[in-house]
Amino acid sequence: MTVATPRPAAAGPEPAGVDNRLVVGGAPLTWRTLPTPTLPDPAAVLAHSAGHALAAARQHAVHGTELLLSTASRVDATMRAELLDAGFTVTVLDDDGVRPSAPARPRAAERGRLWLLTSGSTGRPKRVGHTLDTLTTVRADQPDRTWLCPYAPGTYAWWQVVTLSLTQPGQHLVVVEPDELDDWPVVAAAHGVDAASGTPTFWRRTLYRDAEALARVPLRQLTLGGEPVDQAILDQLREVFPAARISWIYASSEVGASIVVHDGRAGFPVEWLDRDTPGRPTLSVHDDELVVTSPYHGAGLAGPVRTGDRVQVVDGRVLITGRLDSDEINVGGSKVSAGVVRGVLTGHPGVAWARVTGRRAPVLGRMVVADVVLTPTAGPADPTDRPAAHVPDEAALVRWCADRLPEHAVPRRIRVLTEIPVKETLKSDV
Repeated sequence: MTVATPRPAAAGPEPAGVDNRLVVGGAPLTWRTLPTPTLPDPAAVLAHSAGHALAAARQHAVHGTELLLSTASRVDATMRAELLDAGFTVTVLDDDGVRPSAPARPRAAERGRLWLLTSGSTGRPKRVGHTLDTLTTVRADQPDRTWLCPYAPGTYAWWQVVTLSLTQPGQHLVVVEPDELDDWPVVAAAHGVDAASGTPTFWRRTLYRDAEALARVPLRQLTLGGEPVDQAILDQLREVFPAARISWIYASSEVGASIVVHDGRAGFPVEWLDRDTPGRPTLSVHDDELVVTSPYHGAGLAGPVRTGDRVQVVDGRVLITGRLDSDEINVGGSKVSAGVVRGVLTGHPGVAWARVTGRRAPVLGRMVVADVVLTPTAGPADPTDRPAAHVPDEAALVRWCADRLPEHAVPRRIRVLTEIPVKETLKSDV
């Protein structure tokens, strides 16, 4: 990657991880040798590639430029106009350098401010203010790791991996571009990746496409977050990596990283609710909604924040099942959790991924329907060696659900897809 702009004089100390190794597009770099662009202030940077995004992050770390970082694909014409109206210079950063579009009404910059665009799961993305300090939630010394970073630049999850590498010596980074995602295990194995963070969809898609290639990556730390995490995906990853630490993290742009679980079980212990520990988030449930009071909150979000995520308490665990506005399906007056049904489907050994929704139906008003992707059927040369449960048809999946769910929650239609759908944020619409 080449950024054709001069390197400005340093305005602050270099970050502690400045000599950590970076691999971008297969090329070895360090934070110190990464080209540093001269950015307007405040800037909304639309990075052309992962390398350009890292360059903007380092520029902010050293100079404190007020920065909103994203990719062009996440900023449509309406969002671009909103950013200009808010006083940002919308700046394309690519191999040709810095290409700014100035706002009609410039404003003074807020030094040290970082802005994140939410994922838009509740509508249009909105801006949430942070600083490098509030985004840096890992502060204790860590064992040396080489991390995979598959996330879209500028998202909360992307900043979590990037701030770890910026602030902690020994935390190296291998970045994969969107067109490398299908083959990331090959890239990771070639560069010594031993820690990786991704959404459940990211991990499911990798297992579905090439579980053998994944097993060849010497992972010691696996992290899941960004979507509901069910027991099936945790168990599948444990089977592939029996000696690794597997963690799931609940985090959002609004409240930061609020829940971290390492015990291999979905959800978190009910004893964590309403526990007041200085310096740590407080977790509560109100009307089936997770409420978080966090020291890592975004600007202006101090105090309890209603997350919009629906939870259920099952067998002493608090399970996050999905978004409050989409998880509940009303079937003839009976409430069905789409997340619970999805968990039952993905618990079937022949299902790699599932999405559960409600569809209009006569008399009942709504009925439960699902899309699934089946696990690959390649295996023994003799098909009779594979149990029938591993290649289920729609009727078999309906029976599986009927044995585990009340009658009104059983899907009435199950459609089989040939590929696990994934968005730029590495999430599915589940």
